[in-house]
Amino acid sequence: MRIRHLAVFAQWVDEAAVDRFLQQDDFGKTLATGWHTRLAYLRQWGAIDGFVVPQHSTEVDEPAAPVVAVTIARMRLLQVPRFIRWGRPVEKLVRDHPGATFAVAAIRLPRTVSTFSVWKSQQEMAAMVHGHSAVPQPKRHAQAMKERERKDFHFQFTTLRFKPLAEYGSWEGRTHLIPGLTQGN
Repeated sequence: MRIRHLAVFAQWVDEAAVDRFLQQDDFGKTLATGWHTRLAYLRQWGAIDGFVVPQHSTEVDEPAAPVVAVTIARMRLLQVPRFIRWGRPVEKLVRDHPGATFAVAAIRLPRTVSTFSVWKSQQEMAAMVHGHSAVPQPKRHAQAMKERERKDFHFQFTTLRFKPLAEYGSWEGRTHLIPGLTQGN
């Protein structure tokens, strides 16, 4: 946990609206000093209250293109210890995976957890999800999903996929976290 870090995942009507927020709103100006990316929705699995998700799904045209994965889960409080036991190995798998260029997790106490990961390609991300990567213990994610199906950790859960469009700023001194994108203004 990093107490001095803040993760914000937000939807905007259009790019002009996010630009106005980052330039004119006091909180937006603070966020503008960090790193952010702009994304186009591709698809969703599961459901969660509080987000208006488009009704259509679009697959990545190029399986070799970068993709961003976001998960949002609202935990069953009594399942948190079990979730941690199954989730920690998956967190390490994603964090250390050669196909992931950036991966973070966030929590909104008491029960909302989220992950955000950038992948070199949809192919590499899918291989990780299904346990087909050439890494130690490649089936950690697949095994955790089976356990979740057996007895759910969450009362709401969704996984979202996005096509990265642009990135801005830096994260802890790092830029170009998304392969193939140039820095925005």
